[in-house]
Amino acid sequence: MGNMEDLTVVRGDATSPQAKGQKIIAHVCNDLGGWGRGFVVAISRRWPEPERDYRAWHRERAHNDFGLGAVRLVRVRPDVRVANMIGQRGIRTGSKGPPIRYEAVEKCLWSVGDAALAEEASVHMPRIGCGLAGGRWERIEPLVRAALCGRGVPVTVYDLG
Repeated sequence: MGNMEDLTVVRGDATSPQAKGQKIIAHVCNDLGGWGRGFVVAISRRWPEPERDYRAWHRERAHNDFGLGAVRLVRVRPDVRVANMIGQRGIRTGSKGPPIRYEAVEKCLWSVGDAALAEEASVHMPRIGCGLAGGRWERIEPLVRAALCGRGVPVTVYDLG
């Protein structure tokens, strides 16, 4: 697979990954069951399955692993899965700072890396955690590099533009 430098930033739409082979689109979700603002809107415009799965996962949370650091991979095409990563606590900035939880994002990224390695997939994402979650890319990029690039998983980050 790739090498340490395999983090490419392009202008474009992360819901339309430009790569051959298996692809995983990774994005950050909140732990409240809320879906309707930010990157998820673009996902839902393209495919109904990730939102449907996220809502069911949240609804059944008493009986499953839904919570910070958990990931669900939802197949939307034969060659594309969407990784719903629970990486933010709530949806508002409060006394504990912005909703982003870097430790949870890191745990999610390692899980996504395991899945990507298992199926030789590349990973595609917007600047995860940096929109509504209020995170800083300077803190997230090293997590992406360690959990994905450093293990040979090629990553493409999409900037709308």
